[in-house]
Amino acid sequence: MLQCNSITKVFGEYTALNNVSLEFPQGKIFGLLGPNGAGKTTLIRIINLITIPTSGEVIYNGHQMTEQAVREIGYLPEERGLYKKMKVGEQALYLARLKGMSTEKATNELKKWFIKFGIQSWWDKKVEELSKGMAQKVQFIITVLHKPNLLILDEPFSGFDPVNVQLIRNEILNMRDNGTTIILSTHNMESVEELCDNIALINKSNLVITGETDAIRRKYGLNQVELLYRSGDKINFIPQSFEIVSDDEHKDYRRAVLNVLTENHSKEVISELIQNVDIVSYKELIPRMNDIFINLVK
Repeated sequence: MLQCNSITKVFGEYTALNNVSLEFPQGKIFGLLGPNGAGKTTLIRIINLITIPTSGEVIYNGHQMTEQAVREIGYLPEERGLYKKMKVGEQALYLARLKGMSTEKATNELKKWFIKFGIQSWWDKKVEELSKGMAQKVQFIITVLHKPNLLILDEPFSGFDPVNVQLIRNEILNMRDNGTTIILSTHNMESVEELCDNIALINKSNLVITGETDAIRRKYGLNQVELLYRSGDKINFIPQSFEIVSDDEHKDYRRAVLNVLTENHSKEVISELIQNVDIVSYKELIPRMNDIFINLVK
């Protein structure tokens, strides 16, 4: 649906993006990751035609991105931008009209969303009366109101308590399931693992890695497993199919981390273990995105 081909952006002597190429699949959630200053926001601004690349192009549905195509995008920037003196309903209606919605349709859709989010009483409140989380709810509604084909969310969970985080997550997943392509820029690695089908990591203006989230996590795995077992003693036999990395007391049982030898498989490890220990659980240890992020950035 969306392609960024060899995007480079230079500001004076500073290169914000260096020859970055990405493909964003239709109907998937794509995590755009990177430390502060990596170039993520610059790329998002280029996609939205807020700024122009020094070189490269953005292709949307097979054609170069245009101002008309940008109207089909829903964009929630990290820097929130509501007018504090305007009333909530008045402002929401104004921004919906900028996306091409009629007053009647925008009013009807807004009322549905306000009821869904339990904020009907906010319609005549001024924005300055809202907390950060309350204002964030309003901006999320405004961002998705016109049912965008492409939704770009920059730190969408900032300012929310756990209940509202779950509310927004459910809406994001629902839109994904209905065919919306979603770009999620966030530092929350837990959200990445839970939501993102694909990811890209940008660091110091360069694309470091991109691909399916699960495939990347497995790629950086160490072929290790976690064993929980009941025994008064440590593993007291000489293993053939694995190496013991650690073996410690853990509440009512012991927890061991094992290196599965490359020429063996877990079924052989389990076969060897089951003859010697009382197994509580056995699972593959797949690295967390947070650990992969830190290691790649370092």
